Amino acid sequence: MLKRLLLGGLAVAALGAVGFAIYAYKPALAPVTADQHAGFDPALVEQGRILASAGYCATCHTAEGGAPYAGNYPIATGFGTIYSTNLTPDMETGIGTWSQAAFRRAMHEGVDREGNHLFPAFPYNHFTKMTDADIDAVYAYIMTDVAPVKTEQKANELPFPLNLRVLQAGWKLLFVNFGAYQPDPAHSEAWNRGAYLAEGVTHCGACHTPRNALGAEDSSQVFAGAEIDRWIAPALTAANPSAVPWTAPEFKSYLAKGVTTYHGVAAGPMGPVVHDGVRALPEADLDALAVYLADIVGATPDDPAQSPVVLASLHNNLPDPQYRRAEGERLYATACAACHYNAAQIAQGRPDLGINSATNLDTPNNLIHVMLDGVSAPEGIAGVVMPGFRHALNDSEITAIAAYLRDKRAGKPAWPDLAATVADLRANGPVAH
Repeated sequence: MLKRLLLGGLAVAALGAVGFAIYAYKPALAPVTADQHAGFDPALVEQGRILASAGYCATCHTAEGGAPYAGNYPIATGFGTIYSTNLTPDMETGIGTWSQAAFRRAMHEGVDREGNHLFPAFPYNHFTKMTDADIDAVYAYIMTDVAPVKTEQKANELPFPLNLRVLQAGWKLLFVNFGAYQPDPAHSEAWNRGAYLAEGVTHCGACHTPRNALGAEDSSQVFAGAEIDRWIAPALTAANPSAVPWTAPEFKSYLAKGVTTYHGVAAGPMGPVVHDGVRALPEADLDALAVYLADIVGATPDDPAQSPVVLASLHNNLPDPQYRRAEGERLYATACAACHYNAAQIAQGRPDLGINSATNLDTPNNLIHVMLDGVSAPEGIAGVVMPGFRHALNDSEITAIAAYLRDKRAGKPAWPDLAATVADLRANGPVAH
């Protein structure tokens, strides 16, 4: 009897393995020649350029100091480092031999031209929602306007068996819902356009959704916020901790200009998302994204300028003629207050740090990053640069200022292990993006 059960179990396992192999198998698609890339409509190519920017393709496919789209950008994961591939139309080391069908399959199914499963560092779980027409436009742009570059692909640094691409088929089976975005009839056309862009093209959830132990986005906590590159991507839901509620106009300003009056500037990993990415979208699409994001965050029609929190914070930020006894307040007055002290400064893109999102998050990472390394010209708002204090203030002084802002200005509970966080971020930064 035991022998029969064992044989039966082995038979079931064998059948399962065969079934999985059949499911996982993807055939190679025929290559194309360089002359088959010609003849795309210029309007289609331009549409593809905009979509590629909005999906920040170049950001993830361009190594520091490397040619655009030539790959080898390191993507650190919890399982090892993955290096992005050469997305230029080079015929030997890029995707020059890929047909339109091969490109569609990679975007929709996460499978390359040769039939290999792609690692989910490439967000095909979002790009699957894109229409064929939009994917074809991106293909036309890459094949027409991106210069072919020969590169030597760096090997991924993944341990066995995680480096086996066939296992990605199982990962997809567990965690990916394939198929184009389906409009929700309960919402407006603008809302649905914004959802299509946020969930598909711009793949906001890739950074703003926490991941499970296997590296997949947690479908039960979509847009609930997550840590990325030691920065915090805040929740885009009602759980967002901002002192002043987000509104559609605030979202649009953030996406179009990289700054809002009441929430701060786009820095760290969010900098290129805005400045090299979504701001390329036409105004109607930015409006649609703002409508969608405002809805999922639970925005109200209230005017933030009249918020009691805003008015109280501006009052608390007035220069105090009396001697400041606390070290953090003294240091703030010396190093920070000249640019962060009144409504006029806020209007110029220098946020009030009492209501700034970074000061109100549950962890101090974003605030500490900006204090240490500032906001560079490619980040934030055009014409406004914040210096970093990495070499001017020591850990104790950075900690004192952050503690003062958290306590006296934001009125929030103290961050635990603040000094240790400051030391860690100083020792492990700045992170290049």
